Amino acid sequence: MRTPLTLALLQCAPAPLDVVGNLQRLEHAAQHAAAAGAQVLVCPEMFVSGYAIGAAAVQQLAQPADGAWAQAVAAIAQRHGIAVVYGYPERDASGTVFNAAQWINAQGQRCLNYRKTYLFGDLDRQQFAAGMPSAVTFRLQGWTIGLLICYDVEFPEATRRLALAGADLIVVPTANMPAYDFVAQTLVPVRAYENQLYVAYANYVGAEGDVHYGGLSLLAAPDGQAVAQADRSATLLLATLDDARLTAARAANRHVRDAATVPPRTP
Repeated sequence: MRTPLTLALLQCAPAPLDVVGNLQRLEHAAQHAAAAGAQVLVCPEMFVSGYAIGAAAVQQLAQPADGAWAQAVAAIAQRHGIAVVYGYPERDASGTVFNAAQWINAQGQRCLNYRKTYLFGDLDRQQFAAGMPSAVTFRLQGWTIGLLICYDVEFPEATRRLALAGADLIVVPTANMPAYDFVAQTLVPVRAYENQLYVAYANYVGAEGDVHYGGLSLLAAPDGQAVAQADRSATLLLATLDDARLTAARAANRHVRDAATVPPRTP
């Protein structure tokens, strides 16, 4: 049975290259989110290191999924009894670096690590390798959960893969610009509606060098409405997933069920 799940979306300015400071900010946000009743804290894309920091910095800073940053985040999660979703540059065993996001639960356990599949322009391609398409999920309080990162959610096949895998919630750390406000204002709610699931979208505000971010973080419900949406200021946005709303949306619409029954094409 799915029980209510409250998310805290951290909408903040980036602090590029300030790993120590970002972990301190994460500690502070986790404390406040837990005190406000949230079970999950979601940070923006590449939160630990900063996003638009350049290929050389990414290569220098990147860590494995179980490295020192993961251990530091696990300790924060345990201290405050809250799950944490954070973005970081991940280096695999071969030395390849990915734009990654990781979910660590309130007990400090690593639940899911995801690598960004669809790279956004030169900014991504110069810094990262692309991850393979994935529909890996895990369960929390009865909810089946998957991860995407920023540009991924703009591809319908990415959300549909997770929907067909049974996802009830997709969490999306992001670093999106005001030129693409349409994504937060329209596209994310549409993704939630057409897949009959919740989508949580956590963005930056402020600037990182010449790159400016647009905020508008939100939790979109399976009926295509925003449960809560931020403006362009720094905030900790709280929103709760409700099983009754999910059940009603799935009774009213059949997109995912009908997609699952379409037979494969034959030559």
